[in-house]
Amino acid sequence: MNDKPIVEMWTDGACKGNPGLGGWGALLKSGGHTKELYGGEEVTTNNRMELTAVVEALRALKQPSAVTVHTDSSYVMNGMKTWIAGWKRNGWMTSAKKPVKNVDLWQALDAEVARHQVGWVWVKGHAGDPGNERADALANLGVDSVR
Repeated sequence: MNDKPIVEMWTDGACKGNPGLGGWGALLKSGGHTKELYGGEEVTTNNRMELTAVVEALRALKQPSAVTVHTDSSYVMNGMKTWIAGWKRNGWMTSAKKPVKNVDLWQALDAEVARHQVGWVWVKGHAGDPGNERADALANLGVDSVR
């Protein structure tokens, strides 16, 4: 039996200009509890904000948990499900022998994922998924926080 807390998490990033003002947001639900997180950066990219949202959401968990991450980012999904094993095997280089972009965030995400039991669910963005819509609104609050 799994004695880890069960957490459902929705994450999203936003960028006004790419690069430009960026924000990230995360909605976490566990038991009857809900937590909302967001932040922003003055000069960043959408991909960095998508990654930051997941890193910060996982960092917010106080103990190892069974987590389902819902993301609308193909970049995050492909990175975690397909690319990261090869990057690690190749010393954080791509198959084209170039350094992995956003390696600092990928390494931080890899470290956070190692603390938890994580499943990944892709959701279509702006398609009415309530958790994704809230994460998007939080990411936009993150953008507003650095204007």
